[in-house]
Amino acid sequence: MAVTASLIKELRERTGAGMMDCRKALEANNGNIEAAIEEMRKSGQAKAAKKAGRVAAEGILAIKSRGNQTVMVEVNCETDFVAREDSFKQFADAVAESALKQKSDTVEQLQNADFGDHKTVDQARTTLIAKIGENIQLRRIKYIETENNLGRYVHGAGRIAALVEIEGGDGELAKNIAMHITAMNPQAINADDVPAALLDKEKEIFSAQAQQSGKPAEIIEKMVAGRLKKFINEISLEGQSFIREPDKTVGQLLKEQQATVKQFFRFEVGEGIEKETSNFADEVKAAVQGN
Repeated sequence: MAVTASLIKELRERTGAGMMDCRKALEANNGNIEAAIEEMRKSGQAKAAKKAGRVAAEGILAIKSRGNQTVMVEVNCETDFVAREDSFKQFADAVAESALKQKSDTVEQLQNADFGDHKTVDQARTTLIAKIGENIQLRRIKYIETENNLGRYVHGAGRIAALVEIEGGDGELAKNIAMHITAMNPQAINADDVPAALLDKEKEIFSAQAQQSGKPAEIIEKMVAGRLKKFINEISLEGQSFIREPDKTVGQLLKEQQATVKQFFRFEVGEGIEKETSNFADEVKAAVQGN
């Protein structure tokens, strides 16, 4: 039987597995969808698919560098316990290595990258899901290739990490700036890079607060301008006080060393993912009532 798009779609819906895995399973079983499902269950792919809908907000960040190439990846799992487990950490490290070797700069490219042992990264992910019993996701990746100084820093157990490209200065400066970014979480390089929409929103809030003071309009205008300047300094890298020398800003430090930040990236495990919350008493009640 020919393997059609509709067959692949049905198999994906029934197993939750990836399109390429579904196609391969159908081709190996001459288009017999039931046989394909049985084979996928045996290999652990169907088991992995059942876990695909579960929230994976824990995990680890891994950075790999070689020459002028660097990659940073976030690999997620469901619990902190698994995030600290050796096989998961080794997997994340190997994923970053695969990404570096093949210069992957999107999750899709990374999924199809060679993992070794005749497997793609995504196939290795599926195998690990079957082994540990948790959903595992390749969430995001950043690949950089540059002749400039590239600072990298991973904090603690790999929960926060940063990359920063600096023109001028040296490797030590780049590393220190990456450490600062990890700690202080700037939103932009400098005041010019702060989104206008964000400034407008903050200005509106500051204005409303200042109006309550009852002061004259010209005083209120100065108050708002002062608060807005402070806000910009707090969220822009160059305006922040440098964590290792708080008496100077990052901008002053860069100027002293005739350096310029070209770009930076900061990942924090699970940021932006809405975690599931559950009430154990409600779950027990629902089970007893048969809901």
